Amino acid sequence: MLERRIDDFLVVCTNKGLSKRTVQNYQHTLLLLLKYLNEQGIEEEKKVTSDVLRKYIQYIKERGKYTVTTNNRSRISNRPQHRKDYGDDVQASTINGTLKNIRAFFNWMVEERIIHDTPFKKSMFIKTTRKPLAFVTDKEFQKLIDSLDITKFIEFRDRIIIQLLLDTGMRVGECLAIAVADLKIDENTIFLPAEHTKGKRDRYVFFGTKMARELRRWLEYKDRVYETDLLFCNRNGNPLIVNQFDANIQKYCKRIHLEQIHPHTFRNNFAKRFLMSGGDIYTLSKILGHTSVKVTEQAYLDLTTQDLQKQYQNFSPLNKIKSYY
Repeated sequence: MLERRIDDFLVVCTNKGLSKRTVQNYQHTLLLLLKYLNEQGIEEEKKVTSDVLRKYIQYIKERGKYTVTTNNRSRISNRPQHRKDYGDDVQASTINGTLKNIRAFFNWMVEERIIHDTPFKKSMFIKTTRKPLAFVTDKEFQKLIDSLDITKFIEFRDRIIIQLLLDTGMRVGECLAIAVADLKIDENTIFLPAEHTKGKRDRYVFFGTKMARELRRWLEYKDRVYETDLLFCNRNGNPLIVNQFDANIQKYCKRIHLEQIHPHTFRNNFAKRFLMSGGDIYTLSKILGHTSVKVTEQAYLDLTTQDLQKQYQNFSPLNKIKSYY
C-alpha cells in the first residue's frame, strides 16, 4: 500500500514540473523510509505515527552515513562501504533534508484525503548552526587551474568548466547541460533554457573576455575530437554527470593538497566577488537564478570582518570628497 502511495506521489511531483534531481531526492528518501517500515512490519500509511518517525530518525543517526541503502544492487554498484566517511555521524542538515521530504509526502496524503492528519511534527527538526561557506583565494584558484594538464581531454575540459563556473556563477548542473547553440561567444552570453535551471525559468548568464578566449580554444579542440551538440561531454561523447565532475575536482584538490573545494564552491566565490566589487544584491539574485532576493541574502551571509572593511574603504564618505584633507 505504502509503495503505491510513494509511486503516486512521485508521479505528481514529476507532473508539477519539479526537477529530475528533486524527484530523485524524494524517491531516495521515501524508499529508505519504506524499507525501514517494512522491516518494522508497517505496510499501511495510517500506521505511521509520530513515534514511528522519531524512531526512524534515531535509527538513521545510530547507523551512520551510507550504511543504509534502498537495495542490494545499489550497495554493490555504488560501493558506499568504500567511502572514507562510511559510518560517520549523519549531519543535522542531512537529517533535516530527509525530514522535509517526508513532510512533503505526508502533507500530500493529507491533501488527497488518504490520511486525516500528518504524523510529522515541526519539533522533529534538529536545530543547526550555520556553517560558513567555503571560499577559494586567488592563489588557491590559480594553483588548481595550473595543476591541470591541457594536453589531456578530461583535464582540459574540467579546467574550462572550473573557470566558467567562477566567471558566471552558474550551478554545475546548468553548466554541464549547455548546448553549443546556446553559447554566444561574441556576445559574452550563455542562454540557459528552463528545462535545465533549478527555478524552471529561462535565463542568461554572462562571461568576460578572458573566458571568451578560453572557450574559443576549447571549441577548436573539442570539435576535432567529438561530434556533439553539448559544450561539455565525457570521453565517450555522452553528457557529463555532476557526480563524475565532483569526483574529478576532489581528485585534483587531493593532488595539490587543497581542501573544502566542491563544484558549488565556485558559485559561492562568484557571489562573494560580485558583492565585494560593488555589485548589488538584486542584480546578483537575477544572475544566480534565485527565486527571490531573500534567498540570495540568506545564502551569502558569510562576509568576514576583513571583507566588510575592504568593501567599506571603497565607499568611505570622506574618502569620496575630493576637497576634504
